[in-house]
Amino acid sequence: MAALHTVPAAQALQPPPAAHPAAAGDGLSLEDRLTAVEAAMSLRLDEAAVAYEVNTAHIDTEPVDLADIITVPLTPTLQPPPQHSTTQPDTPVATLLGRARARMEADGWCAGALRDESGSVCLLGAIRNEAGGDRALEADAASVVLDTIRRRFGAHVDSVPRFNDAHGSGRIPLRMLDQAAATAAAKGL
Repeated sequence: MAALHTVPAAQALQPPPAAHPAAAGDGLSLEDRLTAVEAAMSLRLDEAAVAYEVNTAHIDTEPVDLADIITVPLTPTLQPPPQHSTTQPDTPVATLLGRARARMEADGWCAGALRDESGSVCLLGAIRNEAGGDRALEADAASVVLDTIRRRFGAHVDSVPRFNDAHGSGRIPLRMLDQAAATAAAKGL
């Protein structure tokens, strides 16, 4: 049985200097030399891609939602159409959540309080303000928002205020109000 001779990967992948295909004076045409160099570079790029995959396989990554990164200034001429669909019925909870979203956009978003000294509101503060004292409607709306948040972010989210306070801006809480309003309308709540 023949003994196995192993060569370190870095040495095995490097061609010997004398065997370089683009060496001048080897009788190859320019076209042949360019083809050989392209093949050699393709091989090196493939090896680099494999090395990159191996070197970064242990890094835990999460998919990036581009809507969280890309922001566009909204001018009056570029306002998006309303999120309200004409096919969805106007239900009490959906209507309340739509008003809460409008309230948060108008007054501003805050964390750590239902309403801060400048008048900005959090998720629950906007819902409570728009519920007008109807605690049952407020509870239904908060429940739909929490269910929507848990479907998107996981069951570990324990409350709407805690979710609200975990963000540095109101962009994601506003999006959750939109999604919760659509869910409430679809469920007829």
